[in-house]
Amino acid sequence: MRKTAVLALVLLTLVAGISMAGGGREAEGTTKLVFTSWRTEDIERMNRINQVFMDENPDIVVEFQPIKDTEYDAQLKSSLETGVAADIVFLRSYDAGLQIWDTGILLPLNDVVPALADFPGSARGAWSSPEDDLYAVPFVGVTHGVYYQKAIFDKYGLEVPETWDEFISVCERLDANGETVFAQGTKEGWPLYEVIFSGLGANFYGGEQARQDLMAGAVKLTDPQFVRAFETLNELQPFFPAGYEAIDYVSMQQMFGTGQAAMFIGGSWEIGIFEDLGSGQSEIGFFPPPVENRGDRLSYCFHVDAGIGINAESENLDAAKRYIEWASSPEFAQLFMEELPGFFAYTPGSYSLSNSLANDMIAAVEGADVTVRTVWEKMSAQSPSGNTLMWEALIDMYNGIKTPAEAAAHVQRGLDTWYRP
Repeated sequence: MRKTAVLALVLLTLVAGISMAGGGREAEGTTKLVFTSWRTEDIERMNRINQVFMDENPDIVVEFQPIKDTEYDAQLKSSLETGVAADIVFLRSYDAGLQIWDTGILLPLNDVVPALADFPGSARGAWSSPEDDLYAVPFVGVTHGVYYQKAIFDKYGLEVPETWDEFISVCERLDANGETVFAQGTKEGWPLYEVIFSGLGANFYGGEQARQDLMAGAVKLTDPQFVRAFETLNELQPFFPAGYEAIDYVSMQQMFGTGQAAMFIGGSWEIGIFEDLGSGQSEIGFFPPPVENRGDRLSYCFHVDAGIGINAESENLDAAKRYIEWASSPEFAQLFMEELPGFFAYTPGSYSLSNSLANDMIAAVEGADVTVRTVWEKMSAQSPSGNTLMWEALIDMYNGIKTPAEAAAHVQRGLDTWYRP
């Protein structure tokens, strides 16, 4: 199934400590590259991808050494500063990646990989300096929505909801029958913000235009449309499992992936994880964030997620450049999207997606108002970052410590200490 046109639409509408140490000679005539990311769950898949490169480049050995997601940013900065960083690094978009670039330790790629000039400008912009230095291959985007267990929906004759009221009705029906409705927890704040608020909330705060207005200072998070998003999303809390306050991200995935909950509000990147847990394409389905009223245009958070950069102080720059050139190719993009379904490449090309869930996710883009995570761009450049403030606010809201209005005010108050559009 060809998805080139739809993928293009997405792009055009987007407005380990010491163990990371890279390099050295693996054996006589062989160069070792260390590649790190925040995706510890991808080791086997990335090894299969990298094996293709090594088969084509037998003089280079690539070792994939990921770091736990919650520790990755701090460890990457520290390893770069102390000269023990990996050769190839995953970089987050916008503010987080730009902070790494500002250290001067990333290699500018404009001249290294001329093919990057053909990547969509909106994707390049997520990993470019104000001077238009491109410091990462704009690699993948991810989206957000709701996974569901088909057998549980079939048991009660439930249809996939399109509107918020239908969504709540499904929750109520499942709850009344003693089912665990959502595999959600609030021990960690980032899934509450990046997935639930940015994903499901965009339909209620106004999507991409509202995000642009927020960055420009034309609106605040305490304005009615944003408070309404907090209020609407708070309606989900009664359907969280018992003891949700102590449930972390991995436990949430395990709960849903082993069929212990009917639904999970998650990201496209989790397809492979659920497959590994026994819930594959035949067991689970996916639907995009419910809109308020039938016929409303979907605001779809399709986030610019990961870029791939080079440590400028690597002892193996020639080998790293060869890898980055390959990572900019359609061959790498196709391999990556097949091995890690739910990651969607920005690399120009024509691709076939075999995973039905991934196809459902990308199909929802057509006609949608495409946006990215709410305060990811510009508003997380300093401390307290908008991202962290959202984590704090949403944990407190879902744990009953703050009202939705108070949660919104917490974020805005923190941003007001430094953010000047």
